[in-house]
Amino acid sequence: MGLFDKVFGTYSEREVKRIEPLADKVEALDAEFQKLTDEELKAKTEEFKVRLEKGEALDDLLPEAFATVREASARVLNMKHFRVQIIGGIILHQGRIAEMKTGEGKTLVATLPSYLNALTGNGVHVVTVNDYLASRDRDWMGQIYEFLGLTCGVIVHGLTNEQRKEAYQADITYGTNNEFGFDYLRDNMVVYAERRVQRELNFAIVDEVDSILIDEARTPLIISGQGDKSTEFYKVADFFVKQLKKDVHYTMDEKAKSVVLTEEGVAEAERTFHLENYAEPKNMELQHHVTQALKANYLFRVDKDYMVKDDEVVIVDEFTGRLMEGRRYSDGLHQAIEAKEGVKVERESKTLATITYQNYFRMYKKLSGMTGTALTEEAEFRHTYGLDVIVIPTNKPIRRLDQPDLIYRNAPAKYKAVVAEIKEAYAKKQPVLVGTTSIEKSEYLSTLLKKNGVPHEVLNAKYHEKEAEIVSRAGEPGSITIATNMAGRGTDIKLGDHVIDVGGLKIIGTERHESRRIDNQLRGRSGRQGDPGESRFYLSLEDDLMRIFGSEKLFGMIDNMGLGDDAIESKMVTKSIENAQKKVEGNNFDTRKTLLGYDDVMNMQREVIYGQRQMVLEGKDLKENIRAMLHNVVSTAVNIHLSNGSEREEGIEKLITYMEDIFVPHDTLEADKLMKMTNQDIEEMLYDIGVSIHEEKEQEIGEQIREIERVILLKVVDTKWMEHINNMDHLKRGIGLRAYKQQDPVQAYQFEGSEMFDEMINSINNDTIKYILHIAVRKEEKIEREQVAKETSTNQDTTLKRKPVVKNTRVGRNDPCPCGSGKKYKNCHGAAK
Repeated sequence: MGLFDKVFGTYSEREVKRIEPLADKVEALDAEFQKLTDEELKAKTEEFKVRLEKGEALDDLLPEAFATVREASARVLNMKHFRVQIIGGIILHQGRIAEMKTGEGKTLVATLPSYLNALTGNGVHVVTVNDYLASRDRDWMGQIYEFLGLTCGVIVHGLTNEQRKEAYQADITYGTNNEFGFDYLRDNMVVYAERRVQRELNFAIVDEVDSILIDEARTPLIISGQGDKSTEFYKVADFFVKQLKKDVHYTMDEKAKSVVLTEEGVAEAERTFHLENYAEPKNMELQHHVTQALKANYLFRVDKDYMVKDDEVVIVDEFTGRLMEGRRYSDGLHQAIEAKEGVKVERESKTLATITYQNYFRMYKKLSGMTGTALTEEAEFRHTYGLDVIVIPTNKPIRRLDQPDLIYRNAPAKYKAVVAEIKEAYAKKQPVLVGTTSIEKSEYLSTLLKKNGVPHEVLNAKYHEKEAEIVSRAGEPGSITIATNMAGRGTDIKLGDHVIDVGGLKIIGTERHESRRIDNQLRGRSGRQGDPGESRFYLSLEDDLMRIFGSEKLFGMIDNMGLGDDAIESKMVTKSIENAQKKVEGNNFDTRKTLLGYDDVMNMQREVIYGQRQMVLEGKDLKENIRAMLHNVVSTAVNIHLSNGSEREEGIEKLITYMEDIFVPHDTLEADKLMKMTNQDIEEMLYDIGVSIHEEKEQEIGEQIREIERVILLKVVDTKWMEHINNMDHLKRGIGLRAYKQQDPVQAYQFEGSEMFDEMINSINNDTIKYILHIAVRKEEKIEREQVAKETSTNQDTTLKRKPVVKNTRVGRNDPCPCGSGKKYKNCHGAAK
């Protein structure tokens, strides 16, 4: 803490002081609101809505609205918000991040700003890390909202479209970051507006905000369909790399997480695959497969980075230890791991829609979050989301004793000491929560405890179904729980009888994580609401963090001590570890900044495309847009074929061929006539021909042409956009090499991506005009709305597991009539039937 902070207080302390008077107003209303009957309290909701309509702001209503929720909670749940929870609620309403320690009741805190902001009728999203917490919080906190006359919904995996839409229409909606993000992407792939489920993104409160907006931000949300490339080469590449020897054929850099062939490795590849030059551009696909096979075999470890479950490779989240069901590594890496593990290699997917969490959550009008650990990442929250972090004081002083780290020479000595410590705690019935960094290590420790006759529970991704149940019992006398980093975030560990007498919950960390926040989260499981507790980390020089990032000087110093199985407590070692963690955190921040730099380019393009789709979906008359596209097609064609540097006669011939393909005019365009005209006159003539053909189609088809135009435009836009996403993926894959040419890869990606986007827009214009002017009317058939939708969405697999989609091709009697009248089918064209 610097001199300024010592004199004036930290930033958080100064901000909390500014908020105190507002918290005073809320508390001052307590006695008055206790006197209200249930009906009078419930009537407050309607009163607040009326006052909003008359021009009052949410800030004006805050003290009374918070007091209303506080009293309703006391009556419905027998829980009244503490003062620090009121302060936390104010921070969230202001669109900031509230850091509140574990056990301070963040779930209850969220009810205050949720209720206040829901009064506008624009919806509030409360974002959690898993389906269990979303359902639990909706059922639990939903009682308060419903008592006060508001509706509350939940979005979890497996809901139908109708159920999702109903949940999003609720005043307050709980759900996971995955579900919210994927629903947004799916909404921008629908063919009819009524199929969309989300409303405009208004206000989000993100629980465990560091986990969702920082840790998961490196993995974009992707909706994919099946590609058409063979999977056999993944098996061939896997067989090849399994024969290679480390430091002979390949070298590995664990810091940079890269593995590359040596010169001898390249020579071996050339011998194996009968190549003259492995590095030639024509061998790029082979290089790609070999690179991914090397990563899969030598950088990615089963039961640490992923696990094999039901003959499928499932990613394990490195920060939480949870299984990331339905998520796949991109760029062929997942297929390479499948080949390595000998399970079925799925076809490489084709991206249909994608967005990063950063860009999804930045679309909300107001964003806020809460967690026990955010301050270490405040710079990133400010840079990426424009959010500051305010540390809220605890309701009661923290009594947990955080012991210094113990450092051992090797892993066996460390684990021996950990087992001894657990046995000692078990003997006096003190509960212990042991944190490990991987499934593999949690199961190794479990084996050691079994050998020593210590009963215990294991909580890792293999047993995540029982997570909440296991964690809730972790504070009972004599309870020993081994957990990966997930450690039941969001579930309270309540201490059993007499546990306080033996020192409260003991936390043992068996390794430092790359991120200081994860270590702090583990510590924070103990010492809630003023309870006693204890924490200590046991480390060895063989731990991944020490092995990869530790210094030679540090290792030399410890070697000279001749430790054997003994431990040391060293400020120098602890400082070295923290420096290593800061370095990794900085690297990860840079990775996320680069990812965001790339996605910001895509985001601008995505906004243009999704904006166009929205306009089409909302049924706006596209006639003027079609005419503008027609003008663009004609103008571009004339400029390309009749530019100053080209041979005019040859250009005229090519222009005629090109335009006749698009127009199919009644009369053949005459080259002699065009030769005598200026470019401007040619442009106007071609445009007039296009307009006349368009008008003929309109007269022939009638009003239904607007529906046909709508469907054609959507189909073309979606097809071209998906091709563009894949082209941009390929561009990004190779753009890193530009750094060798002294080019900024992100700038190069932005420049070339913009050119590719312009080409895509021209292609959309061309194809749309061509299809519309080629419409052939078959009068004996009626265009059925659902059939058109089915044809339009061919190859659009919008589920991650690629289940077949069966669509009804008949128009239901209560469906909107396909003619676009707005009436039900039974009251319009269906009436004759």
